[in-house]
Amino acid sequence: MRLIIAEKHSVGQAIAQAVGGHAEKHDGYIQVGDDLVTWAQGHLVDLAAPDEYKDHDWGRWSLDALPIDPTPDWQWKVSRDKGADRQYRIVAGLMRRGDVDMLVDACDPDREGEAIFHRIVAHAGVSKPMRRLWVASLEEDAIRDALASMKDETEYQGLADAAMIRAKADWLIGMNASRAYSLVYNARFTVGRVQTPTLAMIVDRDRQIAGHVAQPYWKVVAPMGGWTLTGERLDDRSDAKALKSIVDAPDFTFQVFSVQRKTVHERPPRLYDLTGLQKDMSRLHGLTAARTLAALQSLYEKKLATYPRTDSQYITHDDLDTLRDLAKGPGRVDGFVRMEDLPSAPRFDLTVDDTKVSGHTAILPTRNVDRTVLDGLSGDERLTLVRVVRRMWEATADDYVHDTVQVIANLNPHWCESHPDEGCRLSEGECRFTSRSDQPVSLGWKAIEPAKADRGDDADEEEASSARNVIPVNLSTGVSLRPVSESSVSEGRTKPPKPFTETTLLAAMEHASRYVEDKDLKAALDDDESHSGGIGTPATRADVIEKLIRAGYVERKGKQLRSTEQGRSLIDVVAPKLKDVALTAGMEQRLSEVEHGQADASQVETEFRDLAERIPADAQTAVQKDRVQARARNTESFGDCPRCGKPVVKTGKVFQCSTNRREKQSDGTWKATEGCGWRAWTTVAGKTITDTTMRRLLDGRKVSLKGFTSRKGGTFDAALVIDKDKGVAFDFGDNNKERKKK
Repeated sequence: MRLIIAEKHSVGQAIAQAVGGHAEKHDGYIQVGDDLVTWAQGHLVDLAAPDEYKDHDWGRWSLDALPIDPTPDWQWKVSRDKGADRQYRIVAGLMRRGDVDMLVDACDPDREGEAIFHRIVAHAGVSKPMRRLWVASLEEDAIRDALASMKDETEYQGLADAAMIRAKADWLIGMNASRAYSLVYNARFTVGRVQTPTLAMIVDRDRQIAGHVAQPYWKVVAPMGGWTLTGERLDDRSDAKALKSIVDAPDFTFQVFSVQRKTVHERPPRLYDLTGLQKDMSRLHGLTAARTLAALQSLYEKKLATYPRTDSQYITHDDLDTLRDLAKGPGRVDGFVRMEDLPSAPRFDLTVDDTKVSGHTAILPTRNVDRTVLDGLSGDERLTLVRVVRRMWEATADDYVHDTVQVIANLNPHWCESHPDEGCRLSEGECRFTSRSDQPVSLGWKAIEPAKADRGDDADEEEASSARNVIPVNLSTGVSLRPVSESSVSEGRTKPPKPFTETTLLAAMEHASRYVEDKDLKAALDDDESHSGGIGTPATRADVIEKLIRAGYVERKGKQLRSTEQGRSLIDVVAPKLKDVALTAGMEQRLSEVEHGQADASQVETEFRDLAERIPADAQTAVQKDRVQARARNTESFGDCPRCGKPVVKTGKVFQCSTNRREKQSDGTWKATEGCGWRAWTTVAGKTITDTTMRRLLDGRKVSLKGFTSRKGGTFDAALVIDKDKGVAFDFGDNNKERKKK
């Protein structure tokens, strides 16, 4: 008798239905003929916490207890999630039944699915023949085909090894780094293999924005009748005025230096992998990555979409007939795409690349999808399914064809010869004018999405204006032109980098190799075959972002993701290698090598253990350097404490009474053990409180400041005063008697 173990209840039900025959429902499983079908509920078995190792003193937070490394006696426990213990007992009991002679791994077809199955088997202590059910769709035909072509579980050993190493590495790095940096800096820090480099990218971007000094520039714009010629950026207003006077001269003409005309065929986009879908759902509909994943997972369990956690944007030749069937009839047209926008001859071959499918294919709708199912879906599910269907049509549609024209013009040399004083005032480069036109010829795949797509945060204003330009078709190199009316001078300012949004952060995580300086590692990460060019995986990136937000390191401001003071503090103290995307991207590469049998699992695990072992020493070295640099600053008095009169000193990001002392408790929390407890943060409502400001405040003065940021993102001006209970408080004078704590 076979025992088929799925990852979720809904998947187990789908498998039981596909097996066919009389189904008997029992507590936690279904019997169908000679098959038993049961299910986990995600990770039924997890790694034990440090304090659960009774032969070690790891429950006590102490530097003396670090590094923590349970190797080789790792302990596992049944998850504390509701219902996990009960379901584990059912699954383990079925495994141990004498009439069960084969275990079938039907967990999700990815690294985590493999981990879930193997952890249950190992914890139950069962040794029986095992097969792997690898299916990316819960349609009955797909499940039956997969049941008929199961492989021995040993063929997936690389995937299982990679999953095990990843779990241990994350545990070792997270436990050792979080404890080490919390202890040495007397703060509560959470450090993670993926989340900390991700946070570092956000912090770095925010600091680039904060440090940006806008520089003014000017451009001369000459109207040419239905189109414009625009000069280069000029850093001096007087140069712009001088150029304008030249262009406005009665006898002035441009000479066209270059006219480049191209008909551009823009190929259709690829089918969706999970990250690609998450980016587009954020851009088009404002859905977070977590909401998109939840919606897609639900669609998968409802048999309306294929497996969600894929990193492939292609299908195989074996899937080509399925895709052709999906494109037949009105089922995936009516309610999803306008008939007139469909490609006349879908190019299914564009979606096929066997070499770029590792385990599971791109996301597709199933044959169960038609407009009738939309009414029974939630808002997120409906938006997600429609976008998946439209992408299927986009990926097989005609090219988007558009005509581009690029014009370069200069001051007419004959005019310069006759006006030597004016013509020689500016350099040749400063006198160059350009114009660009971009006109659609055939919308092709861009016609599939009827709503006007959000151009995104990186859209260029000049790119938008090119669509409004209509450059004459007879314009050619060498001709002389004059403006049709007086030119104008436009003023602009250089802009800082744009804050991360969920769309752009997911892209940065997916293509983390862009942030790697080591050329050899960068080349390895960019290898399409490795599928390891990013940090995290398509399945985990949404959760990483949510963890940063829950930890208080990142906050959402509209669509923007901005670092908090707490997040910036962590990045300031953590060792460079732990926040470098090269570290985790390189680890992802090594895990990929284990998965594909290109690296020895034990060797890779040892590499990660060695890394974790060095973390506590690195943290202590870092804090020693910081304390040497800050010793003078931290003993400097800024004034008398408003509570007890003792000196106020600055420690890290806090002004506080010099009598204050805190100690780490056994449960990981911090408790004040000495001192009056008065403290004030160095940042209030987004405004830094300088040393000078604090001295004035402690001297009893009221200090007025501009540019505070409210919780809703607006700005306001207010005065600050010292408050013996709250630290620092706002004083709005007669306009608002209420003081607000910060």
